[in-house]
Amino acid sequence: MAGYLITGQKEQCYGCEACVQICPHKAIFMKTDSEGFRYPSVCMEACVHCGLCHSACPVENPPSCSHGNPIVFGGRHKEKGIRESSTSGGVFTALAQEWFDGGGVVFGAQAKGLQVFHTCIAQSGDLKKIRRSKYIQSHIGDSFRQVRDFLSVGRKVLFSGTPCQIAGLKTYLGNASLENLLTVEVICEGVPSPLFIQKYSNWIEKRYRIPVCSVDYRYKDKRKWDFEVMRVRLQDGRCIKTDRWFNPYWHIWLSHLMSRPSCYECPFACRERIADLSLGDLWGVHIYCPELYGGNQGASLILCNTQKGRDVLRSAGNHLCGHRLDFEAAVRYQSPLRGPIIRNPQRETFLEDLRHLDYRDLCKKWYLGPSLVLLWQKYVWGNRQKVFCWAIRQKLIALRREKITERSVSFLPDQVRPKNYL
Repeated sequence: MAGYLITGQKEQCYGCEACVQICPHKAIFMKTDSEGFRYPSVCMEACVHCGLCHSACPVENPPSCSHGNPIVFGGRHKEKGIRESSTSGGVFTALAQEWFDGGGVVFGAQAKGLQVFHTCIAQSGDLKKIRRSKYIQSHIGDSFRQVRDFLSVGRKVLFSGTPCQIAGLKTYLGNASLENLLTVEVICEGVPSPLFIQKYSNWIEKRYRIPVCSVDYRYKDKRKWDFEVMRVRLQDGRCIKTDRWFNPYWHIWLSHLMSRPSCYECPFACRERIADLSLGDLWGVHIYCPELYGGNQGASLILCNTQKGRDVLRSAGNHLCGHRLDFEAAVRYQSPLRGPIIRNPQRETFLEDLRHLDYRDLCKKWYLGPSLVLLWQKYVWGNRQKVFCWAIRQKLIALRREKITERSVSFLPDQVRPKNYL
């Protein structure tokens, strides 16, 4: 299949930057288009037509994926502090801790201001740099070259990223030995345009007359009823918080109005996965595995796609609690495991407005706000209430079976004892 460097069709470029890194003459560089996405551009004066860029392209040379249904687990880190500082259940931290214990290095996405860059860390103390989700495509930089150099000297490497970034890494490495490489992918809902968060940031700075320092897309705020908010931190220390169900960014992104063109045709949004391990939020936890709810502190879905991934998860099990889940139940609540996102027919119109409209006018036109049904589901009859009622019901059943008095038992939802891993 011909890639972007041949056809110029944006649907055929993931933005993985493998072609940029493999070019020995630095003839390829990334260039931002009018939608805010970055694509490779070739300097023909420096190009010698060696073809290495085509060999490293995951569109032209798709790497192999796992076959068959993966082994699925749900769980969370045992340490409350790590769960609170993680987006979901802190499982990635447990994997990284195990990797460091074995002398390895870890690559992940680090937010710097409004942008995100892939970086390498070599000790547990730096994990906070790459923890939490960033809903912007990261700049890979020279990470692939660093991975290759580490592997060439026998160093163990854990590389985390989106499925398409891991595909780019694998094609970049070519025939190199991957024995010491562990790949961990996020279960991706599509890459949104960075123009929206930039426009929102500009509006915040104009309103408060203070520059924006950072954006936390899913901050766990105990004082909020629904727990998760978007938090924008200003340079003077103040924070602007928006509940996720009243957040225009979430609504517009999940309406698939501003995703990268290739996301609508993503070949990795399926049951067959590209990485050794896949991590995501445990959506539907309150429905099909409420015992893993954990008091709304977050829970992770873990897909073991290879034997290597399963072995590492087993080794990290001392840091985790949880148990195995049914794959079909997980797929039901994870649309990226069923297929690519559906292209919104109004995408081009929205992106045109994104370039030209003021932030408030943009939101007024495109942000619909939560429905009454959604507000009822999330705030009145939310996950906490559902899990609490489920736990009460389970307790009553246990009391009936054991024929003991209710007075002799103390109960808290978090005391539900999880099964063992593996």
